[in-house]
Amino acid sequence: MPFALIRNVQIYYQIIGDQGPWFTLSTGGRRSHAEFIPLAKKIAEGGFRVLLHDRRNTGASEVSITGQDGEEIIWADDLAELLRQLGIEKAFIGGASSGARLSILVNQRHPEIAKALVLLRLTGGETAASRLPKKYYQQFIDAAKSGGMQAVCETSDYQERIAARPENLEVLMKMDPVEFIRVLENWLSIFVSGPKYPVMGVEESTLRAIKVPVLIIPGNDRTHARENAIAAAQIIPAVELFQLPIEDQDADIISFTQWAPLEDAIATKIISFLKDIPE
Repeated sequence: MPFALIRNVQIYYQIIGDQGPWFTLSTGGRRSHAEFIPLAKKIAEGGFRVLLHDRRNTGASEVSITGQDGEEIIWADDLAELLRQLGIEKAFIGGASSGARLSILVNQRHPEIAKALVLLRLTGGETAASRLPKKYYQQFIDAAKSGGMQAVCETSDYQERIAARPENLEVLMKMDPVEFIRVLENWLSIFVSGPKYPVMGVEESTLRAIKVPVLIIPGNDRTHARENAIAAAQIIPAVELFQLPIEDQDADIISFTQWAPLEDAIATKIISFLKDIPE
Protein backbone atom coordinates (compact mmCIF):
# COMPACT_ATOMS: atom_id res chain seq x y z
CA MET A 1 0.00 0.00 0.00
CA PRO A 2 1.31 3.51 -0.79
CA PHE A 3 2.27 5.50 2.27
CA ALA A 4 3.97 8.87 2.52
CA LEU A 5 5.80 10.14 5.59
CA ILE A 6 4.07 13.47 6.14
CA ARG A 7 5.45 15.52 9.01
CA ASN A 8 6.56 12.37 10.83
CA VAL A 9 3.24 10.56 10.34
CA GLN A 10 2.57 7.72 7.91
CA ILE A 11 -0.29 8.78 5.63
CA TYR A 12 -2.00 6.26 3.39
CA TYR A 13 -3.08 7.52 -0.03
CA GLN A 14 -4.47 6.26 -3.32
CA ILE A 15 -4.42 7.77 -6.81
CA ILE A 16 -7.28 6.97 -9.19
CA GLY A 17 -6.78 7.86 -12.84
CA ASP A 18 -3.53 8.15 -14.79
CA GLN A 19 -3.85 11.41 -16.69
CA GLY A 20 -5.34 14.86 -16.52
CA PRO A 21 -5.48 17.60 -13.87
CA TRP A 22 -5.21 16.69 -10.20
CA PHE A 23 -8.24 16.71 -7.93
CA THR A 24 -8.10 15.86 -4.22
CA LEU A 25 -11.20 14.49 -2.55
CA SER A 26 -11.50 14.19 1.24
CA THR A 27 -14.21 12.32 3.13
CA GLY A 28 -16.16 13.63 6.10
CA GLY A 29 -16.08 12.76 9.78
CA ARG A 30 -13.24 10.38 10.52
CA ARG A 31 -14.11 8.00 7.75
CA SER A 32 -11.68 6.18 5.48
CA HIS A 33 -10.97 7.42 1.98
CA ALA A 34 -12.55 4.17 0.73
CA GLU A 35 -15.98 5.79 0.99
CA PHE A 36 -15.08 8.00 -1.97
CA ILE A 37 -13.51 5.40 -4.26
CA PRO A 38 -16.68 4.89 -6.39
CA LEU A 39 -17.13 8.65 -6.86
CA ALA A 40 -13.41 9.11 -7.54
CA LYS A 41 -13.54 6.48 -10.30
CA LYS A 42 -16.41 8.30 -11.99
CA ILE A 43 -14.53 11.61 -11.84
CA ALA A 44 -11.34 9.98 -13.13
CA GLU A 45 -13.27 8.70 -16.15
CA GLY A 46 -13.90 12.36 -16.97
CA GLY A 47 -10.17 12.98 -17.43
CA PHE A 48 -8.83 13.69 -13.94
CA ARG A 49 -6.33 12.16 -11.54
CA VAL A 50 -8.04 11.90 -8.16
CA LEU A 51 -5.95 11.82 -5.00
CA LEU A 52 -7.61 10.18 -2.01
CA HIS A 53 -5.98 9.84 1.39
CA ASP A 54 -6.71 8.84 4.95
CA ARG A 55 -6.10 11.82 7.21
CA ARG A 56 -3.98 11.13 10.28
CA ASN A 57 -6.17 9.46 12.91
CA THR A 58 -8.43 8.02 10.21
CA GLY A 59 -8.46 4.90 8.07
CA ALA A 60 -5.15 3.14 7.50
CA SER A 61 -3.02 6.17 8.36
CA GLU A 62 -1.05 6.46 11.56
CA VAL A 63 -2.63 7.69 14.77
CA SER A 64 -0.88 10.81 16.07
CA ILE A 65 -2.49 12.63 18.97
CA THR A 66 -0.13 15.62 19.06
CA GLY A 67 0.04 19.24 18.02
CA GLN A 68 -1.10 22.61 19.29
CA ASP A 69 -3.06 23.56 16.16
CA GLY A 70 -6.64 22.46 15.69
CA GLU A 71 -6.94 19.01 14.19
CA GLU A 72 -8.50 20.26 10.96
CA ILE A 73 -5.61 22.71 10.49
CA ILE A 74 -3.22 19.79 10.96
CA TRP A 75 -5.15 17.83 8.32
CA ALA A 76 -5.02 20.76 5.89
CA ASP A 77 -1.25 21.17 6.30
CA ASP A 78 -0.79 17.41 5.90
CA LEU A 79 -2.66 17.42 2.59
CA ALA A 80 -0.63 20.37 1.32
CA GLU A 81 2.60 18.54 2.21
CA LEU A 82 1.36 15.31 0.60
CA LEU A 83 0.71 17.20 -2.62
CA ARG A 84 4.21 18.69 -2.51
CA GLN A 85 5.82 15.31 -1.90
CA LEU A 86 3.96 13.90 -4.91
CA GLY A 87 5.21 16.79 -7.03
CA ILE A 88 1.75 18.31 -7.47
CA GLU A 89 2.10 22.09 -7.58
CA LYS A 90 -1.57 22.92 -8.12
CA ALA A 91 -4.79 20.96 -7.77
CA PHE A 92 -8.53 21.23 -7.51
CA ILE A 93 -9.41 20.67 -3.85
CA GLY A 94 -12.66 19.06 -2.75
CA GLY A 95 -14.37 17.22 0.04
CA ALA A 96 -17.56 16.55 1.96
CA SER A 97 -18.51 17.72 5.45
CA SER A 98 -15.25 17.95 7.44
CA GLY A 99 -13.51 17.31 4.11
CA ALA A 100 -15.15 20.49 2.82
CA ARG A 101 -13.86 22.45 5.81
CA LEU A 102 -10.42 20.95 5.18
CA SER A 103 -10.62 22.15 1.57
CA ILE A 104 -11.43 25.70 2.71
CA LEU A 105 -8.48 25.59 5.12
CA VAL A 106 -6.09 24.36 2.42
CA ASN A 107 -7.11 27.31 0.27
CA GLN A 108 -6.74 29.71 3.21
CA ARG A 109 -3.37 28.43 4.42
CA HIS A 110 -1.86 27.32 1.09
CA PRO A 111 -3.47 29.55 -1.58
CA GLU A 112 -0.72 28.74 -4.07
CA ILE A 113 -2.05 25.18 -4.37
CA ALA A 114 -5.82 25.44 -4.86
CA LYS A 115 -7.17 26.04 -8.38
CA ALA A 116 -10.80 25.69 -7.29
CA LEU A 117 -12.85 24.24 -4.44
CA VAL A 118 -15.60 21.63 -4.54
CA LEU A 119 -17.59 21.66 -1.29
CA LEU A 120 -20.15 18.93 -0.66
CA ARG A 121 -22.51 18.68 2.31
CA LEU A 122 -21.34 21.80 4.15
CA THR A 123 -21.65 21.45 7.92
CA GLY A 124 -23.25 24.11 10.08
CA GLY A 125 -26.05 25.06 12.42
CA GLU A 126 -27.27 23.97 15.84
CA THR A 127 -27.49 20.24 15.15
CA ALA A 128 -23.88 20.07 14.02
CA ALA A 129 -22.76 22.23 16.94
CA SER A 130 -24.48 19.94 19.45
CA ARG A 131 -23.53 16.58 17.86
CA LEU A 132 -20.01 16.89 16.55
CA PRO A 133 -18.00 17.99 19.61
CA LYS A 134 -19.05 14.85 21.47
CA LYS A 135 -18.66 12.61 18.42
CA TYR A 136 -15.19 13.87 17.52
CA TYR A 137 -13.68 14.51 20.95
CA GLN A 138 -15.70 14.36 24.17
CA GLN A 139 -16.54 10.66 24.01
CA PHE A 140 -12.83 9.79 23.81
CA ILE A 141 -11.91 12.23 26.57
CA ASP A 142 -14.54 10.56 28.76
CA ALA A 143 -13.22 7.09 27.86
CA ALA A 144 -9.65 8.05 28.74
CA LYS A 145 -10.74 9.57 32.03
CA SER A 146 -12.71 6.48 33.03
CA GLY A 147 -10.50 3.67 31.74
CA GLY A 148 -7.27 5.03 30.31
CA MET A 149 -6.00 4.18 26.86
CA GLN A 150 -7.46 0.67 27.05
CA ALA A 151 -10.93 2.18 27.17
CA VAL A 152 -10.09 4.48 24.25
CA CYS A 153 -8.92 1.51 22.20
CA GLU A 154 -12.17 -0.30 22.93
CA THR A 155 -14.35 2.43 21.41
CA SER A 156 -15.80 1.55 18.02
CA ASP A 157 -13.96 4.41 16.31
CA TYR A 158 -10.54 3.35 17.51
CA GLN A 159 -11.34 -0.30 16.90
CA GLU A 160 -11.75 0.68 13.24
CA ARG A 161 -8.39 2.46 13.21
CA ILE A 162 -6.65 -0.49 14.83
CA ALA A 163 -8.25 -2.92 12.37
CA ALA A 164 -7.16 -0.77 9.43
CA ARG A 165 -3.63 -0.31 10.81
CA PRO A 166 -2.74 -2.80 13.58
CA GLU A 167 0.34 -0.77 14.54
CA ASN A 168 -2.02 1.88 15.88
CA LEU A 169 -2.80 -0.30 18.90
CA GLU A 170 0.78 -0.10 20.18
CA VAL A 171 0.95 3.64 19.46
CA LEU A 172 -2.22 4.26 21.44
CA MET A 173 -1.39 2.00 24.36
CA LYS A 174 1.97 3.73 24.79
CA MET A 175 0.28 7.12 25.11
CA ASP A 176 -0.02 8.81 28.48
CA PRO A 177 -3.79 9.20 29.08
CA VAL A 178 -3.19 12.60 30.66
CA GLU A 179 -1.46 13.83 27.49
CA PHE A 180 -4.15 12.25 25.30
CA ILE A 181 -6.83 14.10 27.28
CA ARG A 182 -4.87 17.38 27.14
CA VAL A 183 -4.51 17.26 23.35
CA LEU A 184 -8.14 16.31 22.73
CA GLU A 185 -9.42 18.97 25.11
CA ASN A 186 -7.35 21.53 23.21
CA TRP A 187 -8.69 20.28 19.87
CA LEU A 188 -12.21 20.37 21.29
CA SER A 189 -11.84 23.94 22.53
CA ILE A 190 -10.57 25.05 19.10
CA PHE A 191 -13.35 23.13 17.33
CA VAL A 192 -16.14 24.82 19.29
CA SER A 193 -14.56 28.28 19.36
CA GLY A 194 -15.56 29.31 15.83
CA PRO A 195 -18.93 30.22 14.34
CA LYS A 196 -21.73 27.68 14.00
CA TYR A 197 -23.30 29.09 10.85
CA PRO A 198 -23.22 28.93 7.89
CA VAL A 199 -20.06 26.78 7.91
CA MET A 200 -19.08 25.45 11.33
CA GLY A 201 -15.70 26.76 12.44
CA VAL A 202 -15.19 29.01 9.41
CA GLU A 203 -15.42 32.78 9.76
CA GLU A 204 -17.50 34.64 7.18
CA SER A 205 -14.41 36.74 6.44
CA THR A 206 -12.63 33.54 5.36
CA LEU A 207 -15.47 32.68 2.99
CA ARG A 208 -15.46 36.19 1.53
CA ALA A 209 -11.71 36.00 0.97
CA ILE A 210 -11.89 32.90 -1.27
CA LYS A 211 -10.61 33.99 -4.66
CA VAL A 212 -10.82 30.72 -6.59
CA PRO A 213 -13.99 29.33 -8.21
CA VAL A 214 -16.15 27.29 -5.84
CA LEU A 215 -18.78 24.62 -6.47
CA ILE A 216 -21.17 23.94 -3.58
CA ILE A 217 -23.38 20.84 -3.46
CA PRO A 218 -25.66 21.04 -0.40
CA GLY A 219 -26.59 18.19 1.89
CA ASN A 220 -30.08 17.25 3.00
CA ASP A 221 -29.94 16.45 6.72
CA ARG A 222 -29.82 18.63 9.83
CA THR A 223 -26.02 18.40 10.18
CA HIS A 224 -25.55 19.35 6.52
CA ALA A 225 -28.61 21.55 6.15
CA ARG A 226 -29.37 22.95 2.72
CA GLU A 227 -29.89 26.47 4.08
CA ASN A 228 -26.31 26.52 5.40
CA ALA A 229 -24.95 25.85 1.92
CA ILE A 230 -27.23 28.45 0.36
CA ALA A 231 -26.11 31.01 2.94
CA ALA A 232 -22.44 30.20 2.28
CA ALA A 233 -23.03 30.58 -1.46
CA GLN A 234 -24.31 34.09 -0.83
CA ILE A 235 -21.01 35.01 0.86
CA ILE A 236 -18.37 33.34 -1.33
CA PRO A 237 -17.52 35.59 -4.32
CA ALA A 238 -17.10 33.20 -7.29
CA VAL A 239 -19.50 30.38 -6.51
CA GLU A 240 -21.84 28.00 -8.29
CA LEU A 241 -24.59 26.29 -6.28
CA PHE A 242 -25.73 22.90 -7.57
CA GLN A 243 -28.76 21.46 -5.82
CA LEU A 244 -29.42 17.77 -6.27
CA PRO A 245 -33.00 16.58 -6.91
CA ILE A 246 -33.46 15.39 -3.32
CA GLU A 247 -35.74 16.32 -0.43
CA ASP A 248 -34.51 17.54 2.93
CA GLN A 249 -34.76 14.84 5.59
CA ASP A 250 -35.67 15.27 9.26
CA ALA A 251 -32.59 13.33 10.35
CA ASP A 252 -29.47 14.34 12.26
CA ILE A 253 -27.25 12.67 9.70
CA ILE A 254 -27.58 10.84 6.38
CA SER A 255 -24.49 8.82 5.49
CA PHE A 256 -22.73 9.50 2.22
CA THR A 257 -23.26 5.85 1.28
CA GLN A 258 -26.98 6.63 1.06
CA TRP A 259 -26.07 9.12 -1.67
CA ALA A 260 -24.74 6.33 -3.91
CA PRO A 261 -27.61 6.73 -6.44
CA LEU A 262 -26.63 10.41 -6.76
CA GLU A 263 -22.97 9.81 -7.59
CA ASP A 264 -23.42 9.91 -11.35
CA ALA A 265 -25.06 13.34 -11.12
CA ILE A 266 -22.43 14.57 -8.66
CA ALA A 267 -19.54 13.35 -10.81
CA THR A 268 -21.05 14.81 -13.99
CA LYS A 269 -21.45 18.21 -12.35
CA ILE A 270 -17.96 18.20 -10.82
CA ILE A 271 -16.39 17.25 -14.15
CA SER A 272 -18.22 19.98 -16.09
CA PHE A 273 -17.44 22.58 -13.40
CA LEU A 274 -13.73 21.79 -13.32
CA LYS A 275 -13.38 21.60 -17.08
CA ASP A 276 -14.78 25.13 -17.40
CA ILE A 277 -11.96 26.54 -15.25
CA PRO A 278 -9.09 27.91 -17.37
CA GLU A 279 -5.70 26.29 -16.88
